[in-house]
Amino acid sequence: MAEEVKNEEAQEATAAEEAARTEEKVPEKPLDKMTAKELREVAMEIPGVQGVHAMKKDELLAIIKEYRGIKDEEPARRKTRKTRRPTRSVKELKEMIARLKAEKAEARQARDGKKVEILRRRINRMKKQTRKVAQG
Repeated sequence: MAEEVKNEEAQEATAAEEAARTEEKVPEKPLDKMTAKELREVAMEIPGVQGVHAMKKDELLAIIKEYRGIKDEEPARRKTRKTRRPTRSVKELKEMIARLKAEKAEARQARDGKKVEILRRRINRMKKQTRKVAQG
C-alpha cells in the first residue's frame, strides 16, 4: 500500500513536471496575433468581465491590454505630402490634345506605329484630365 501511494505521488510529480515543461516551451503569442477565440479564453480568466462571447477582437484586445497594463502604442506615421501638379485649364488641355492629334497624324503618315500608339494613350489621358478639371 505504501508503494501504491509512492507510485501515485511519483506519477503526479511527473505529470506536474511535464505540464511545467510544456508551459515553458510554448510561449504565449503576442495578443495582436491571437484569434478571437483565443482572446475570449484569456478574457474569461479576467475577473469582472462579462459578455466575452459577444465581443469582437478589438474589444477583447482592449480589455486584456487594460487588465495587463499594456499601453497600446501606434507607430509614428510620417506625414507625406503629395506634390500637386499645377492644374491646367480645360482650354490648355484641349490645345495640347489638338497638338498631339497633329503629331499623331504625322506619325501615321510616317508609318511609325509605336509613336501613334504612344500619342493615342497620351490623348486619352488628356481627355480624362479635361473631364476631371471640368468636374472639380
